[in-house]
Amino acid sequence: MASLRPLTQDDRIYVAGHRGLAGSAIWRALEEAGHTDLVGARSSEVDLRDRAATFDYIGAIRPSVVVLAAAKVGGIAANDASPADFLSENLRIQTNVMDAAREAGIERLLFLGSSCIYPKFAEQPIREDSLLTGKLEPTNDAYAIAKIAGIMAVQATRRQHGLPWISAMPTNLYGPGDNFDPETSHVLPALIRRFHEAAEAGADEVTLWGSGTPRREFLHVDDLGRAIVRLLGVYDDPETINVGVGEDVSIRELAELVADVVGFRGAIVQDTTRPDGTPRKLLDVSRINALGWRASIPLRAGIESTYRWFVTHRAEARLAG
Repeated sequence: MASLRPLTQDDRIYVAGHRGLAGSAIWRALEEAGHTDLVGARSSEVDLRDRAATFDYIGAIRPSVVVLAAAKVGGIAANDASPADFLSENLRIQTNVMDAAREAGIERLLFLGSSCIYPKFAEQPIREDSLLTGKLEPTNDAYAIAKIAGIMAVQATRRQHGLPWISAMPTNLYGPGDNFDPETSHVLPALIRRFHEAAEAGADEVTLWGSGTPRREFLHVDDLGRAIVRLLGVYDDPETINVGVGEDVSIRELAELVADVVGFRGAIVQDTTRPDGTPRKLLDVSRINALGWRASIPLRAGIESTYRWFVTHRAEARLAG
């Protein structure tokens, strides 16, 4: 395969899912890096689950680079309640975008996955070669299988068509534009909303799902955006690459940190009847660090800025429930 062509500011870059948490951060990072020919469409404009609509759209805009950040996402409760939806919708989105990109002859594509692709009991920190070495966490295995299929599609495209397509697996993301819906959100935005409302109401306690002992790693989306820009410029390998912080906290520690940022002074009670999920999920980020990228936003500072965004944008944030 020929050496990777550097991106230029003349490249037209299509960010699929550009209004979402990850996609919007990638868009901002591309703009900061000087890219001006950025293209995106809301789901109301182009439904990527619709194969014909996806082919028509990508064929019309003719980008030279695609960042595939569009996905149906949710927390443990949402994944556990609707596994068929998460599997079907994500498979359709990925397949449609990748097939349309191949038909249009798009040279460069980056597929954004999720760290849930790795086995539930993978050795910590989790290396990229842990993929497919054990059983998945059952509460989100359908979503994980869809993301694994996306990685395989990237690798198959490289083998069959010789295109420098790549995939990246971020750890748990948070930041401005997150989903704060109590039924479908991930743990960190759910905690921000729960503690904020408890503080507003003068509640004596907040209930935390599970034992509080599982450990998680949290990456601010603006750090992710800068990582994606870096990878588009220098990474060309069939193996997926982890994007994370390299440090984790327990869910209990996270809850205490969020409570402190929000100003909640009551008790935190554990509901051990609720599922914990994977006991630990810390990514080995040595490969991306070796490429010159490292996360730079400390967790507390990231939570503080996310909380300020939540308070300022409550009217338009995803707050159903």
